[in-house]
Amino acid sequence: MLRRDEAYELVKKHVKTKNLVKHCLAVEVVMRALARRFGEDEELWGLAGLLHDLDYDYTKDDPENHGLKTIELLKDSDLPKSVLDAILAHCEKKELNTKMEKAIYAADPVTGFIVAAALITPEKSLSVIDTDFLERRFKEKLFAKGASREQMKSCEELGLSLEEFLSISLDAMRTISKDLGL
Repeated sequence: MLRRDEAYELVKKHVKTKNLVKHCLAVEVVMRALARRFGEDEELWGLAGLLHDLDYDYTKDDPENHGLKTIELLKDSDLPKSVLDAILAHCEKKELNTKMEKAIYAADPVTGFIVAAALITPEKSLSVIDTDFLERRFKEKLFAKGASREQMKSCEELGLSLEEFLSISLDAMRTISKDLGL
């Protein structure tokens, strides 16, 4: 099976934008935290998060193939079907059936939302925001409008309140704040 360091090398090879690499790292750490919360395999969940946008630079102008190109890029990687299915689920190329699929669907937009919240503070840091701050921003329709509120709220299908999901995600992202530049 593909190891984490090998997966990260693939990200560095195929993902050309520094901010998108940071996004992949953020989704990875949130997925690992969610796996811990649910007693699931952190390695598998983390790999799904790290690799979920592997094809973004190839498909940004061809959204119909987003996710599908990643599966093609990973065809020789010996990843479990559950990881590949989660990658497809995050971009709605398959129905959300498993916890991992539901988690990545919610985790993908929440990372961008949290980054946007940190960037509007004078410190531009994750350390100065809290869950209450995130919840207030969540209610502002124009704030980080690219981060789907519907997708983030789908955390409820995992049995998590929005508050709990935001807290888990923020705490996870703080553990890699240096890598994220926040």
